[in-house]
Amino acid sequence: MTNAEPLLRIRNLQKRFPIRGGLLQRPVAWVNAVDDLSLDIHRGEVVGLVGESGSGKTTAGRSILRLLEPTAGSIRFDGQEITGLSKDAMRAQRRRMQIVFQDPYASLDPRQRVRDVIGEALDIHGIGTKEDRRDRIAALLHKVGLTADAMDRFPHEFSGGQRQRIGIARALAVEPDFIVADEPVSALDVSVQAQVVNLLRDLQQELGLAVLFIAHDLAVVRYISDRVAVMYLGRMMEIAPSESLYDRPRHPYTLALLSAAPTPDPDAPRNRVLLDGDIPSPMNPPSGCVFRTRCPFALPACAEPAARAMREVAPGHHVACIRDDIPAPASAVV
Repeated sequence: MTNAEPLLRIRNLQKRFPIRGGLLQRPVAWVNAVDDLSLDIHRGEVVGLVGESGSGKTTAGRSILRLLEPTAGSIRFDGQEITGLSKDAMRAQRRRMQIVFQDPYASLDPRQRVRDVIGEALDIHGIGTKEDRRDRIAALLHKVGLTADAMDRFPHEFSGGQRQRIGIARALAVEPDFIVADEPVSALDVSVQAQVVNLLRDLQQELGLAVLFIAHDLAVVRYISDRVAVMYLGRMMEIAPSESLYDRPRHPYTLALLSAAPTPDPDAPRNRVLLDGDIPSPMNPPSGCVFRTRCPFALPACAEPAARAMREVAPGHHVACIRDDIPAPASAVV
């Protein structure tokens, strides 16, 4: 990866949600949805973000865009700190930072025609004239594999995959530099997931976009990502170049995720890692490594604060684990 200044630099990001109770509905506890997240994303790079449901992936993505206000931490976009920006100043930045949502139907206004769904972003940011917007929208639809006559139809007239293409066109309308793709294919039929992933990959390469690709499908993440980050209970467990992480995971949680993934060859050797117990409550996470209560390789030292620290175990490969003897996978599992 280039040593140039990253487009996006996140340091010690936190997002907590209050649990309110009592007559005055004051906070009585806090949910640590994202806890001390640090991450760089470079121009033209795709970073995959994986983890179980409830690991904090979506909250992290929305906090980075300030669709959710971070509780603490720093977010620098193209060298500018954005956590303290006013709503007006943030609106200007959001032209360069867009999101593709998980549910392609819920994210589109059913009362608007496609031309209005896409054109709304152009109106908000004052892009183009009224005279040329129809041509702009037609060009965007063509770019995502739809015909120009789609602009006069309503979202319910399209399939799920077509609606997600409309959502992608809407995100691209303002010519962003960075996109959060929040599980963009998880709500789609398997038969169309590959089409949408290929579209996203082709557009990312053509336009030089930086992308945070949030997903739970490890095969999809490997296919599209330059680097992969793994989250558990709001914390970063591991981050590495894609091939490095899949070929030699260094955190027990990553190994468990990979060992549970389906493989094309059911007879291939597997180094299955079975996890005991349930995910702890984010209101009261374990001390030290938050994964230690389910980790088959845990040591007493894993309960110490030092066990949370990320360390570099190979060039560009960082892991929050004190052990160096985590077994390698028996074979490529995805």
